Amino acid sequence: MPSPYRAIFGRPGTKSFSAAGLLGRMPLSMMGIGIVTMVSQLTGRYGLAGALSATLALSAAVLGPQISRLVDRHGQSRVLRPATLVSITAVTGLLLSAQQRWPDWILFVFAACVGCVPSVGSMIRARWAEIYRGSPRELHTAYSWESIVDEMCFIFGPILSIGLSTAWFPEAGPLLAAGFLAVGVFWLTAQRVTEPVPHPREQHAKGSALRSRGLQVLVVTFVATGAIFGAIDVVTVAFAEEVGHKAAASLVLAVYALGSCLAGAVFGLLHLKGHASRRWMVGLCAIAVSMVPLQLVGSLPLLAAALFVAGLSIAPTMVTTMALVEEHVPRSQLTEGMSWTSTGLAVGVALGSSAAGWVVDAAGATRGYLVPGAAGLLAVLVAFAGYRRLRPQPTAPVADPAAAGGPAGQGDTERQGEESVA
Repeated sequence: MPSPYRAIFGRPGTKSFSAAGLLGRMPLSMMGIGIVTMVSQLTGRYGLAGALSATLALSAAVLGPQISRLVDRHGQSRVLRPATLVSITAVTGLLLSAQQRWPDWILFVFAACVGCVPSVGSMIRARWAEIYRGSPRELHTAYSWESIVDEMCFIFGPILSIGLSTAWFPEAGPLLAAGFLAVGVFWLTAQRVTEPVPHPREQHAKGSALRSRGLQVLVVTFVATGAIFGAIDVVTVAFAEEVGHKAAASLVLAVYALGSCLAGAVFGLLHLKGHASRRWMVGLCAIAVSMVPLQLVGSLPLLAAALFVAGLSIAPTMVTTMALVEEHVPRSQLTEGMSWTSTGLAVGVALGSSAAGWVVDAAGATRGYLVPGAAGLLAVLVAFAGYRRLRPQPTAPVADPAAAGGPAGQGDTERQGEESVA
């Protein structure tokens, strides 16, 4: 392991909670694609499969920030365990209803309840932020490491989920994802030493973390970015089936994640200058441009190569996003703020997977890649429109302390606090 990564794991408990986070995040890459694979095998209806995956993602988008807000106030161990039990119970009901061919509306009810799953990645990043508060270099490396862990989930998760569902039985992928969630969350919440201390009620900022104008830009942009990811998952499975190698879809998606993983590993070694908002814009533009070659591929090897290149811009953009969230959200709402970016992605995944499913059913898999292409263009347009909210704002000098409303420096401090929740 390169020395910057080795250094961040010098603190006690860091290896253990990061490992628990790896297991707890496996469902992030397994559950949605597992449902698509399961339902498409049982019914042959990609539209239904994509709609169920979208329902799960939308439910997680609504419930995730609320769970994280409770975590900020009451602690991870008190909140995550009951939320996880609800989600696992819903997964059991979803698998049973799909296997027994119950009416579609029952599947949608259970899929919505599965969305009670906590944002494990936000919980892990909140622990890193607590440990390396005031150490931006170490925190940059820690966030890069967690981005690598995310991509490891997306490398191995789809392989396990699609592979087991196609080679064993259709419900195997979502079932294993539920098992990973249970083990990861209960292992994580057993580690109380590194758990961030809940903030007292009087320290809680009024309202939601989403009041931050900078966070609003990040979340809306991530809706479009999530649509890219959701659409690529659905269309790639359909494309692989069209060419007669459906099981190979997991390997192709793993190559996509591998590109992001390698880029994240290199990004964590860099000591970058300049404000994070500029790197964020460059990353989004690179993601959008990388969608163009997908419209031209005609075979699985070419698709894998195009997705590998597309993946190179993902992890650096995600790492930079976490840095911007920490900059624009009060510390007492940090977990909630990170969860809102996950919510944006989840909403986008829902929209992208649903739209891609209908396009595949209507026009075929090749045309389905128009969906991530359009989503990439939309992400760039939204990012440019809101870029000014993310740039550092110059602080005007105060000539007269009395005019600033108190002792010297107090006015600046109050303005910065207002800007963080404005």
